[in-house]
Amino acid sequence: MKNSKDYYRGCLLGGAVGDALGYPVEMLSNEEIQNSYGEKGIRRLVLDSTSGKALISDDTQMTTFTVDGLLWADSRAKERGIYGYTPCIFYAYQKWLYTQTGYFADKNYEFLLKGEVLEWEELYTQRGPGRTSIPTLAGCINGKYGTMTNRINGSKGSGAVMRAAPVGLYFYDDSKMAFKIGCESGAITHGHPSAYLPAGVLAYVIAEIISGANLESALAGALEELQRYEGFQETLEAVTRAVSLAKSQDQTLGKSDQAAADLLDIAAIGGGWTGEEALALAVYCAMRYPNDFESAMYLAVNHDGNSDTVAAICGNILGAYLGSMEIPFKWILQVELADLMVHGADKMIRALQEEE
Repeated sequence: MKNSKDYYRGCLLGGAVGDALGYPVEMLSNEEIQNSYGEKGIRRLVLDSTSGKALISDDTQMTTFTVDGLLWADSRAKERGIYGYTPCIFYAYQKWLYTQTGYFADKNYEFLLKGEVLEWEELYTQRGPGRTSIPTLAGCINGKYGTMTNRINGSKGSGAVMRAAPVGLYFYDDSKMAFKIGCESGAITHGHPSAYLPAGVLAYVIAEIISGANLESALAGALEELQRYEGFQETLEAVTRAVSLAKSQDQTLGKSDQAAADLLDIAAIGGGWTGEEALALAVYCAMRYPNDFESAMYLAVNHDGNSDTVAAICGNILGAYLGSMEIPFKWILQVELADLMVHGADKMIRALQEEE
């Protein structure tokens, strides 16, 4: 196990940095990005005039609540011997719903108002929440939520995979369980296999990386596990295509030609608005620059697609792989809620160390 706090912090900080870098250009085409930020595209964090920080989106907000749910489940398991990871993650997402709307889906959930995560004022700001998560969570009454066998809707959106990385951190020693809980956490709000299965793949990859695997072998294991689940075909095809394109990139090309080839590859993978495409694009960027966090981030945000989510997932992967020391320190200082990412990572690793 990479039990150094550096890798846990790297995963959460990397996701937040990628999210913040891509958030200002999320809805822009690559041409529009270049028109606004120059020929090389966006290459710096855009700082908010009020807070002086680069703002994170709902991607990082919901990732934070995934951490909260897992830690709550861990505490209940130690105190009562009750293992209920997915229900606790669901209730954590109800807390997120409360921060965004001021209400829970059910008055019986008001016991959730306690808990330190709700003390972070920045989490109460709406940052472009997807069209699926809020209305779906708002309809989850009597403790009922979506599952892989009782699908709550047909959404293929990227909102499930974008928040799944902490599952891999928690289940670092059981990649198959990471996959399962990753899927279950995604199915709470997103009912299509191409939304929740990518969440399982990401959780598996993070778990394997934390256990010491390299990126390519972690992906290979994840894709093998993926095929045990119903509806795996689209996710398998998208990620396999991304891996193939990344590995076949001609390394002899000049920088400008490589950049053009990258854009063609990214266009061939998709826009990243669905779960399998967002994961595949993040995998492509991570594999193109597995040892260069900064270059991977530039690639992940400068294209026509879902810039913040692709970069957030890529940041989770490379942050776990490289550790927080390989993330530009200026970005860590500038990104909103960096202290909460460190706090969550440290709490998680302390909880895991108590079990050893």
